[in-house]
Amino acid sequence: MSYEPPSPPQELPADVVDTLNDYSPELLRHVARYTEELAEYHEREARLAENEENNQIEERSEDRPDGVPSKATITVKEINDNRYYYWQWRDGEKIRSKYKGPVDPEN
Repeated sequence: MSYEPPSPPQELPADVVDTLNDYSPELLRHVARYTEELAEYHEREARLAENEENNQIEERSEDRPDGVPSKATITVKEINDNRYYYWQWRDGEKIRSKYKGPVDPEN
């Protein structure tokens, strides 16, 4: 064990380092346990969100209309209590959509 204080990671903001430097060893151990649990929670939430995105309706079709890129996916939008399919993709900072058809073809 070194007698020198540890060097904080460069990614850690200075105000956080300053705050932690004022804490007692006991409080630092509580913070360490909490931050480890918090990191696991955030990772789990990110995995769940990723799985949810993968489970959404996604169609990779060769019969895309003109102007719809291959990276476009199918989304469902509800308008006036009716559900419709739309092609949707990102174009720079914008989200583009193009109408595909009703979810229930009888409507």
